[in-house]
Amino acid sequence: MDFSKWVLLLLIPCLFIPRSCLCSSRPGLTPEELARIPVEFLNLAQKPEIVDYMVGIRRRIHEYPELGFEEFETSKLVRSELDRMGIQYKHPLAVTGVVGYIGTGKPPFVAIRADMDALEMEESVEWEHKSKVPGKMHACGHDGHVAMLLGAAKLLQGRLDELQGTVVLVFQPAEEGGGGAKKMIDDGALENVDAIFGLHLSVKFPIGAVATRPGPILAACGFFEAVISGKGGHAAIPQHTIDPVVAASNVIISLQHLISREADPLDSQVVTVAKIEGGGAFNVIPDSVTIGGTFRVFSMDGLIQLKQRIEEVIMRQASVQRCNATVSFSVKPFYPPTANHKALHEHFKNVARDMLGPDKILGMEPLMGSEDFSFYTEVIPGYFYYVGMKDESLGKMEAGHSPHYRLNEDALSYGAALHAALATRYILENQQKSDAAKESSHDEL
Repeated sequence: MDFSKWVLLLLIPCLFIPRSCLCSSRPGLTPEELARIPVEFLNLAQKPEIVDYMVGIRRRIHEYPELGFEEFETSKLVRSELDRMGIQYKHPLAVTGVVGYIGTGKPPFVAIRADMDALEMEESVEWEHKSKVPGKMHACGHDGHVAMLLGAAKLLQGRLDELQGTVVLVFQPAEEGGGGAKKMIDDGALENVDAIFGLHLSVKFPIGAVATRPGPILAACGFFEAVISGKGGHAAIPQHTIDPVVAASNVIISLQHLISREADPLDSQVVTVAKIEGGGAFNVIPDSVTIGGTFRVFSMDGLIQLKQRIEEVIMRQASVQRCNATVSFSVKPFYPPTANHKALHEHFKNVARDMLGPDKILGMEPLMGSEDFSFYTEVIPGYFYYVGMKDESLGKMEAGHSPHYRLNEDALSYGAALHAALATRYILENQQKSDAAKESSHDEL
């Protein structure tokens, strides 16, 4: 028998092997094996070499903070670390954003996200790695968020055999009011992605614990600025002026009535005027006064309604005082409410319970703060949670957006392990659905 006939005889049995057997996939894991994955990730994340890696990354970023859409050096550092790990990525998205890919490049796709930008404030904490950039500081933990996502990438690279799917690493700019998430989506960051997870470090909850809830967790948010114009003059002869200061005062009081008199008491809403500018002397009535603020609510319909009423109140109250007013809502982009997907809530609880224990999963009430992670949850199922870092031995720790903000670096291991475990378990538990979809699809080969 010639060689070609031997080859044919060897190939014939392969034609009858089920297609699923030809795929390089790990057999289905038992519940016990699935439960061990989060614990193994946490044990690995707490090894000195991983901890030192994340702490080093975090401190490098902390020393050189960059504002929204200006995170050029931070982005360069992220790309350098992904290159070292052999992880492919896309850049730039949304100016400085980076999206990395770990796994097969095939479904299911699950994303884990970190924001990269700092805040415009002077750091007041005296320590070895204090910000070296005047007027800029990582005062909301985003340096730690980047470090944890890079740490998770290291953990995931060590278990590529289990990733019969793709983990998408989203390094996003401009969360602090810039709406960087929206621009990342516009640039294709969520292409093929089925679900996304995001986290935030918090001093409200103890180290080793997480806090979250299903449904709405953070409010929708808008900003406004108004210029109220009158006629200036000497403070001793107000009858010859049209006083914009008095008009602005009436506007501010009337805006509070939108909440106390018009909003449903069971529907949380906030209108805050946090900025007033006008005049430069004690005895001169200015020509104009500028006010600005923010408004929060838990639905986009509510946000649009509140926006309309804010404009009406400012314009009409100014008119009552013989002033003119212009109102702008384009100061910063509006953020939708952040709402956690119910099925992903169950997934999160299962993974966090296996890793930390049921007593370490804390419930929480919705917060009036806002997050541009909400843009992701408008497009695909998403889940946002808080990683505790409160430790009584460290004394009082200030909340975010304070010049005295400190980050407990012991929390980095928990965040990295949760990132990795949530993504891995999502892929393993959704692989069967993906395989079924493949089997039903037409294959030219």
